[in-house]
Amino acid sequence: MLKRNIAVGLDIGTTKVCVVVAEKDEIGKLNVLGKGRSNSDGLQRATVVNINKTVDAIKAAIADAERESSIRIRGVNVGISGAHVNCIHSNSEISVNQTGIVNESDVRRFLEKAKTNIKYLDIDHEIIHVIPQEFIVDDQDGVLDPIGMAGTTMRGSAYIVVGLRTKIRNIKQCIEKAGLEASALTFEPVASGIAVMKESEKKSGVVVIDIGGGTTEVAIYIDGAIRYSEVIKVAANDVTHDVAHGVKALHEVAEELKIRHGYAYSKMLGEDETILIPGIEGRPQKSFPKSSLVMIIEARMMEIFELVRDSIKRSGYYEYLNAGAIITGGGALIPGTEELARDVLGLDVRIGYPEGVSGGIKGSVNNPMYATVMGLVAHSLQNSMFEDPQVMQVVESSSGVVEEQAQAKETSSEKVRAGTAIEGNKNLVDRLKKFWEQL
Repeated sequence: MLKRNIAVGLDIGTTKVCVVVAEKDEIGKLNVLGKGRSNSDGLQRATVVNINKTVDAIKAAIADAERESSIRIRGVNVGISGAHVNCIHSNSEISVNQTGIVNESDVRRFLEKAKTNIKYLDIDHEIIHVIPQEFIVDDQDGVLDPIGMAGTTMRGSAYIVVGLRTKIRNIKQCIEKAGLEASALTFEPVASGIAVMKESEKKSGVVVIDIGGGTTEVAIYIDGAIRYSEVIKVAANDVTHDVAHGVKALHEVAEELKIRHGYAYSKMLGEDETILIPGIEGRPQKSFPKSSLVMIIEARMMEIFELVRDSIKRSGYYEYLNAGAIITGGGALIPGTEELARDVLGLDVRIGYPEGVSGGIKGSVNNPMYATVMGLVAHSLQNSMFEDPQVMQVVESSSGVVEEQAQAKETSSEKVRAGTAIEGNKNLVDRLKKFWEQL
């Protein structure tokens, strides 16, 4: 009987739902087993506004992924975003255990205290993430992984992501009605960063800009840790709406015009030409100058990057972005996006594609629109002690029938009493290191 640990990421976006099933290969890269995608119109600005439509879109994407992977999906790592999500810096300080060597229990206590130190967290909000930023063990600062260090006190900071309970509950309701279980919730800017950043960029200072359908997400990483994030309520769908209004066409036609003929940067447009636009409901087709189409697109894309630039400058980290910016998400696919962003932001820019993917159906997810869902898979496969996600196991019988079961991780207290504490601690340390390497 063959057993493999797998993970499923579910990105419920404003315009699409994406699902990816993947496992880690022997060198730690993601082997994509299957994916699914469906159109979505049950959300606005990353917030559920129609439960039934969202459930139908999830079911359709899940069905595609199940067919492609031959795996029955139950537990998923779900992305969450929206203007209701806020991030809070929280400081914490604890005394190290009696041995004077920092262990995983100390880290847990540190993070728990960081949560209790949050001010102004009312009953309407709940914590989604507690992400360690850095530790200071006695007088040694800038520590990302404190386990095994000698000291008497440990202090530092954590990045705590909180969201509105009602909006989180609506997401969970959609998951449950689709016959699934939310094994973890992950803030989407964190997931996108995991998917597209290189280690050198994360350490040097970089901003990840994910232009989705309904929102644009900004996440800043300095010295290997996330320092700032913001969700902006202007994105690629607004570009499509502008085109539809400008050329007087259906939304679907405007989206196709944007993709087939559009540029985000007017300086890239060569000789002007006339575009033929289908009429609405049997009306005759009409012509429209391509240069005017490009001007419409450029104006909205420029607004997006101006808002991003303002966000970065508010963060106070603009001068520390030595690696510049990474732009990802479906909105990054408009030609000229990289060039326009470079002009508006005043930073070096590259388009972000999912990193660390090998084998399987790699080519089918080699696209910025899959950055978030690939990050969700990667985050789930880290098996983080903080999120306590469920481990997905695929069991293949001798008859070739594949069954999937989700099992929650068990606590190791009984194993410790039985004399297996050393092995348990080693595994926990390995998980911790993987967690800090990815965030």
